[in-house]
Amino acid sequence: MTDISLHRPYPASKVERWDYETDVAVIGFGAAGACAAIEAAEGRARVMLFERGSGSGGASALSGGEIYIGGSGGTDAQRTAGFADRTEDMAAYLKAAGGPCADNAKCDLYAQESLAHFAWLKMQGIPYRGNYLPGKHIEPTDDSTLIWSGSEAAYPFCDMAKPAPRGHVIQHNGWGGGRPLVDLLEGRARALGVSVVTDARAVALVQDEDRIVGAVLRIDNAIRFVKVARGVILCTGGFVMNEAMRRRYCPETFRINSPIGDQDDGSGIELGVGAGGDAIHMEQFFTTCPWTMPESHAFGVFVNQAGQRFINEDCYHGRVSRQAVDQLGDRVYLLLDNAHFSQPLDMAGIGIAGTGDSWEEVEAELEMAPDTLSATMAFYNAHAREGRDPVFHKRPPILTPLDQGPFIALELHFQNSYFSFFTLGGLRTSTDGEVLDRAGMAIPGLFAAGRCTSGLPAWGHGYSSGLSLADCTYFGRRAGRKAALERA
Repeated sequence: MTDISLHRPYPASKVERWDYETDVAVIGFGAAGACAAIEAAEGRARVMLFERGSGSGGASALSGGEIYIGGSGGTDAQRTAGFADRTEDMAAYLKAAGGPCADNAKCDLYAQESLAHFAWLKMQGIPYRGNYLPGKHIEPTDDSTLIWSGSEAAYPFCDMAKPAPRGHVIQHNGWGGGRPLVDLLEGRARALGVSVVTDARAVALVQDEDRIVGAVLRIDNAIRFVKVARGVILCTGGFVMNEAMRRRYCPETFRINSPIGDQDDGSGIELGVGAGGDAIHMEQFFTTCPWTMPESHAFGVFVNQAGQRFINEDCYHGRVSRQAVDQLGDRVYLLLDNAHFSQPLDMAGIGIAGTGDSWEEVEAELEMAPDTLSATMAFYNAHAREGRDPVFHKRPPILTPLDQGPFIALELHFQNSYFSFFTLGGLRTSTDGEVLDRAGMAIPGLFAAGRCTSGLPAWGHGYSSGLSLADCTYFGRRAGRKAALERA
């Protein structure tokens, strides 16, 4: 069957035999697929879930298990910590974080229903301790719940919405809460009777006139046809593992070296586009280098190879890193004084590039032009002593002079340091997960959720931790609910 392709649907008229029949077929078993399957099953639909790997996981299982939640007066953890988070502030922040790529309808809807979604997650068995962990963290190393997970308290976002911490992390000791999160969602889906088929790679959709009526999968090295009465939901991840797609859509990612994904080869995006879907914001990506570990490094100052600042360093670590990759050259420097330097995290690949008893000596060691880095730091320190940052608007308490020698410059090299990254662009979808064409019309029978779509985490320069899992769990649910109600 040489005419089976990701890039165009297979005609239903050519299907000689259906190997499986169900109401809803979910392709991909990460958090998005699990939540879609749960909601579809709770909608009394027969659900089959197909996963190309040998078990559940996806990029969700590689995450810290953090979900961005707030608004409506605040979650129990927010209120206990003294944050009465308003829906209007959360919606405004989501739109600002989405920048030019923001889907305002999704931002407004999620802000309105975020607390109800949090309650739903708890009903699925996701545990939360309920406490607040102050400070600047990538993710808790204990079982704490609430952290600052974005740029809420930093300029310009703090001027657009009242800041509040909204990163809610599953109760789990140590790193990697995403795996237990997916395990709990998997257990719930199976308990509802969802039929799971693993080692099943989707190779095409099946179309009857203008409607998607099934999918073609390769299972045990044989082609199998799946007929659906209501819909197919694509939950297949992004395209960070597909170098050809990255070169075409997102070439800037080749400046950095550590892709994060689990078989994220863009196949779901290609399936959707082949069926007439519109892929949007495909140039967008997230990246971060864990320079805020140890936390004291957050007090440092970033400069490019010309010795110039480029960001207010109190922003979210991913926003700083993404802005760094925009700089000319192949590296940036994190400047620290003796009061704030600690040994960087080993896995970060951050090395010492220069030291000195003055910023002029550091400047010379880095072979920068005289009066570049040193002038930058003289200007910064003079205003920091007054509690001001007139150029980039960094705020106290992270705004502090770096004037206690000796001084040090740490090098973050785009190829040699650990700049992890993943893609953000994907299929355009409605708030119900319907895949939309270029005219904004829904493609009958086709839905999508998670990183194969362009959702809440739409803009690399405004990403906040927890947005991906918020997007995939909530809009995965909506896709499953809508698909269960679909009628051919």
